[in-house]
Amino acid sequence: MATLILVRHGRSTANTAGILAGWTPGVSLDERGAVQAAALPARLAGVPVAAAVSSPLDRCLETLRPLLAARPGLPLHTDERIGECHYGDWSGRKLAELTDEPLMDVVQAHPSAAAFPGGESMRAMQARAVEAVREWNARVEAEHGEDAVYLMCSHGDIIKSLVADALGMHLDLFQRIHVDPCSVTAIRYTRLRPFLVRLGDTGDFGALMPREETGGGGTAEVGGGAGAP
Repeated sequence: MATLILVRHGRSTANTAGILAGWTPGVSLDERGAVQAAALPARLAGVPVAAAVSSPLDRCLETLRPLLAARPGLPLHTDERIGECHYGDWSGRKLAELTDEPLMDVVQAHPSAAAFPGGESMRAMQARAVEAVREWNARVEAEHGEDAVYLMCSHGDIIKSLVADALGMHLDLFQRIHVDPCSVTAIRYTRLRPFLVRLGDTGDFGALMPREETGGGGTAEVGGGAGAP
């Protein structure tokens, strides 16, 4: 079956502001995010990408713009099922505020039971994303052959949930996975099982440098975080 390249969107204005964007309109790449997106064509040079699928949100479409310009024949599709989690009433709020919400403990330790007020559950988020990948795998294989490679540009929590599914991990463990902005994750799907062949690859080890704790050591940043400083 197909090989899927998952690209998290470049760093956004919401990432740097510490805001949980969700589907809030008007969130675009910041200056660093634009640089990350501009570097994507060179990072994927030589990889025969048959198709690109994107979340419909601006920050993902902006991330793919340089790649599409470098590959004029590459078809682009959008799919709402790989759009960001619907955080409902949490959307647009500061992450620093949300740490005091009782629900945050559930999001961190028992995400399969977490449902955002006025939004969706994390379980539903994973289910729709996995369904989208299964359908795109079949479509890409039918149109381009079983060795085809295609790309999806999506969001941190979506990508983490897809990695958890590929590894056979329960959703309650997905907060142990981290993917930086504009990182590349690759999953090779086969008839019997998927293989995770890259995870959160940016080629930049800045995120491994020690940094001052900003509170809640050991917690995962909902939405994915801003990456290395």
